Amino acid sequence: MTTPVSSSDHRNDQQVKRQIQRMTRRSFAVGAVAAVGGLAGWGWLTTRPDDEAIPWPLRRMLRWNEQVSRGYFRPTRLAPTFSQDIARMPRVNGHIGLDGRFDPAAWRLRLENTAGAKPLALTLQDIQALPRVDTVVELKCIEGWSDPVRWTGARMSDLVAKFGRATRSGRAIDLEHTASDLFRYVMLSTPDAAYYVGLDIESALHPQTLLCYEMNGEPLTPGHGAPLRLAIPVKYGIKNIKRIGTIRFTDERPADYWAERGYDWYAGH
Repeated sequence: MTTPVSSSDHRNDQQVKRQIQRMTRRSFAVGAVAAVGGLAGWGWLTTRPDDEAIPWPLRRMLRWNEQVSRGYFRPTRLAPTFSQDIARMPRVNGHIGLDGRFDPAAWRLRLENTAGAKPLALTLQDIQALPRVDTVVELKCIEGWSDPVRWTGARMSDLVAKFGRATRSGRAIDLEHTASDLFRYVMLSTPDAAYYVGLDIESALHPQTLLCYEMNGEPLTPGHGAPLRLAIPVKYGIKNIKRIGTIRFTDERPADYWAERGYDWYAGH
């Protein structure tokens, strides 16, 4: 048995249909305006003069991002740490500077500055003799993924405390009393100089910035940067350079591989 449809129900159905039609037309109009506006905006953006390889509005936004990141950075602000049982092997991203002809036995870490101090050539054993640090922190990629990784190595601050090169005067570092004596930046590059990153001195000497020789309890593999790589959890993965060959302290903002290709130089998070 069917239930007859009343005239009031019919009128309600018609009202609903008209409302849906109005909403559909309105949504289409709004979407069309947004699409035209987006295309116009993109056309305007792509015709702006470049500033360091990208249109100046994008570069200005990156500099604003850097100001914000610098504003909340603190040496005492630590990245979250995790238990070892959730650590996993991250994907191998990036092979620049990892020449297959590399001889690990001949590797040395060159430590230098621009004040004329004599460069040092350090072995892996020199790095391993420094206080050993074992921690699990996230490796965050600008592509959007992240992995908790167990890193083992030596703090960058312990390296320069023992071997120097971070101060203009040559004196030992004292972050509380001789900050003005510190160089402003650090440049790190692979042995063949194919990949290079620049860091602000505050991030380089952050207590969680490590020169790592082990990952998840095992020596680094060639694909992950053996014999020594950087783990700096206050920066995105593009700064975590593999197979470090040179560390240079300087007052001039160093070149950076991905910053030269339009990415954020500071790369903090």
